[in-house]
Amino acid sequence: MTTEQKIALITGASRGIGAAIAKTLGNAGFFIIGTATTQEGADKISARLSEDDIQGKGAVLNVNASDSVVNLVKSIQEEHGTIEVLINNAGITKDNIILRMSDEQWDDVVDTNLNAIFRLTKACIRGMFKKRWGRIVNISSVVGSMGNVGQSNYAATKAGMEGFSRSLAKEVGSRNITINCVAPGFIATDMTDQLDEEVRKSYEDHIALGRLGKPDEIAAVVAFLCGDAGAYITGETIHVNGGLYMQ
Repeated sequence: MTTEQKIALITGASRGIGAAIAKTLGNAGFFIIGTATTQEGADKISARLSEDDIQGKGAVLNVNASDSVVNLVKSIQEEHGTIEVLINNAGITKDNIILRMSDEQWDDVVDTNLNAIFRLTKACIRGMFKKRWGRIVNISSVVGSMGNVGQSNYAATKAGMEGFSRSLAKEVGSRNITINCVAPGFIATDMTDQLDEEVRKSYEDHIALGRLGKPDEIAAVVAFLCGDAGAYITGETIHVNGGLYMQ
C-alpha cells in the first residue's frame, strides 16, 4: 500500500463482505468511511472500527437517493478530504421467476445495485481526477456471468456493473484511476448461515474447492486492487468463487 493515508468509502459496510473489506483496508492504513442504511447500523460500524483500532467511522447513506449521495460525499470532503477509494458493495436481491416478477422487484434491484454505482462514482470521481489517483472496486457476482434461475433482475445488474466498469476504465485511465470488479461466488455470511444444511451442501457440491468462501477472501482481493501491487489492473472482473464458475 502507499504510505500516505487515503480515504476509502465503502457502501454496505455493516456486515458480511462490506465489513470484511472495511477491516482489511483499515488495517492496511486507509481511513474508512463505511455506510449503512440506518443510524444504528452506522454506529455499529463506528464501534467495530474503534474496537479494531482502525481510523474511520460509520455514516448513513441511502444509495437510491442522489441528494443523500451528494451530501455524504460533500461532508466527507469537507471534514476529511478527497475520497480516493470507492468500494461499491451495497446491494439487494428480490428473487422471482420472470412470470411472477413485479415491476417493483425489478426496479428496486436495478436502482440499488446498478443506478447507485453511477450516482456514487459520479459524486466521487471528480476528486480523483484532481488528485490524479483513484481506485474504484465494484462488488459484482458470479451470477452476473453464469445467470441463475429467479435472479434475472440481480444478474442483469451485475452484468451491467461489469460493462459500466470496463467503459469507465477507458474513460479515466489517463488520470491514473483504475476501475475493476470483484465477483464473489457463494460466501459464508449471516445470510448463508441460515441455510438448511442440505441446501448448503448442494451449493458446496458445485464448488471445485468444496466449501463456501470467506468474506476475508473477497476483502483480500479488493485490498490488492486498491494498493500499489494492483496499479496496472483496470477494466477487469476478478472471479473469487472457488471454481464454481467452471462447473
